[in-house]
Amino acid sequence: MAPVTRSSRLTLVALSLLAARTLATPSLPPSTDLFDTLGDEGLFDFETSVDYDLAAPEPADYDLLPPEQQDDIFARVVDGSLAARSWHGYEAHSKRALGKAMTGASTMVTAGQTGVAAMQITLVDDDHIVIYDKAEDNALKSKSGGSAWGSVYTISTQKVRALNLKTNSFCAGGGWIGNGTLVSVGGNPRQDSNENAADGLAAVRFFTPCTNDKCDVYENPSRIRMTSQRWYPSTVRLQDGSIMILGGMIAGGFNNAPSTDNPTFEWFPPKFDGLPVYSKFLHDALNSNLFPITYLLPNGQIFVAANQIAMVYDWKKNIERRLPDFPNGVTVTYPASAASVLLPLTIANNWTPEILFCGGTTANLNLNPAKLSSSYLASKQCSRMALNTAGIKKGWITEDMPSPRLMGDALLLPTGHVLIINGAMRGIAGYGNVKDAVGASNAASPVKRPVLYDPVAAKGKRFSYNFPEGRVERLYHSTATVIPDGRVFVAGSNPNDRVSQKTYRTRYGVEMLSPPYMSLARPSFSGAPAKVGYNKAFTLTVSVPKGTKAVQAFLMDHGYSTHGVHMSSRMVELVATLKGTKLTVTGPKTTGLFPPGTGWLHINADGVPSVSTKVMVGDGASPPVSQSAINNMLKKTKGSPK
Repeated sequence: MAPVTRSSRLTLVALSLLAARTLATPSLPPSTDLFDTLGDEGLFDFETSVDYDLAAPEPADYDLLPPEQQDDIFARVVDGSLAARSWHGYEAHSKRALGKAMTGASTMVTAGQTGVAAMQITLVDDDHIVIYDKAEDNALKSKSGGSAWGSVYTISTQKVRALNLKTNSFCAGGGWIGNGTLVSVGGNPRQDSNENAADGLAAVRFFTPCTNDKCDVYENPSRIRMTSQRWYPSTVRLQDGSIMILGGMIAGGFNNAPSTDNPTFEWFPPKFDGLPVYSKFLHDALNSNLFPITYLLPNGQIFVAANQIAMVYDWKKNIERRLPDFPNGVTVTYPASAASVLLPLTIANNWTPEILFCGGTTANLNLNPAKLSSSYLASKQCSRMALNTAGIKKGWITEDMPSPRLMGDALLLPTGHVLIINGAMRGIAGYGNVKDAVGASNAASPVKRPVLYDPVAAKGKRFSYNFPEGRVERLYHSTATVIPDGRVFVAGSNPNDRVSQKTYRTRYGVEMLSPPYMSLARPSFSGAPAKVGYNKAFTLTVSVPKGTKAVQAFLMDHGYSTHGVHMSSRMVELVATLKGTKLTVTGPKTTGLFPPGTGWLHINADGVPSVSTKVMVGDGASPPVSQSAINNMLKKTKGSPK
């Protein structure tokens, strides 16, 4: 970790640049551009509570917009051409069922321990995964001698080393910014079981990858913090490489309520005037508006879902446009915790964003949780919508999974399929709330077998169970992520207040799922650039199995995984042309297709994926910095108490 100067004038963002990267010149519009329709009198005067009388523009329902405005919302320029579709063989590809990559046998094996309960995970590089837990009495010890609640897992050795967090990262959110630094946000106050943990509600934590296994978490709560307390917040990386932070609670509890709600957005690094923006959408989504689901769209706006409602948000103009509600009364966010994914953005679908949600619950989550039950059957509904004019007019298209599920993780596999793994068939997320908890778990009937969803298959033929069951349940606080060689890392499960041995106990063991393509002849490549430029060509030397008919190139972001949410995950196909052993690939046309920051590059040969390699998409510069926004944030907010 680079040394950090302790000057009282040190800026918030300078502290984040632990790899000593060059600061970008501020280029954001003045705050008046965003708040012309709001008025700022009294808008940001709260410190530990939210004023629900804040003025904000009413959301404009999409269906009420004139047709020309509907088209403008989704207008964008993307790379590629119709001719490229023919070369890639997409007419045949779009009619495939599972394809050879997914029709063989799968295996699930144990792969060491995580050291701390794997509540939050994110892939760091070819060989490491960062893991965050809540501050609890884990056996792994930190440098201070107390229990650790963060670790780094090494894929090749299955060993872990402790990280040294200062603040409690219980139910935090997180994401990677454009310079390759991991930012963790929010959490909860100190737990009684770990007196070493400071209040984490407004915390901002940094982790910058290193090559010597000595990098650690950096925190400075007095100078680096959010504008307000956030438990269960989400993040999304934007087209300038910053992250937007959404929602959460200002205090702990089973579900949200008006008295604890924080229905606002803010940014890291701070933007505009440095203070949060009220969201009527998040307020309307009470009570189940925690860990809102959000994805960056190719046009630079973001999709957001919470409870049973959804919208498209123009973050530069602060305009909320409502989408159709989820069908049949299904709630999709915590404690319903449906699995969700932004489907692959490909040449075949002209990079049109489509959103998929599977599972959740129809239970009335506004009830006193003592009136809810662990035996209530979860939803098996999947809802899918294309976010263009035609798709929104059609609304959510539904079909059923083979079985009900909540608390599942939806992972984009490098083949373009969606793997739904972890979770339960009954109950709701959380612990210690329902009248008939199992141990302390609010959920029962674990689903141990993953299910596969094929986005391009015909409706009614998209699901398959071509996988073995996991060895243990993966319930509340479980996680999963794809790793560079194509396997799936599965860990966590702790539906308990602290480390426990009761039914559905704290799980530290790791399992690795090997999909069928792991046993096939796979393509490979060399010559990947360290940085992939926007709309810039580069050449890979490739080796593909004999008889290969189509070769594709993809960028992936595996996201930040917690509570079944995979923040900023995406898969984007790049235009590529093969001549002999040389594959000429063009980087994404726009930052909306793939925002600046870490990505994972791989190729597919007739659908069979190679191993992926880490690249920096863009120039690796830090997100834009506004010193005036930072100063105003520090002046008008306060850090969490010690």
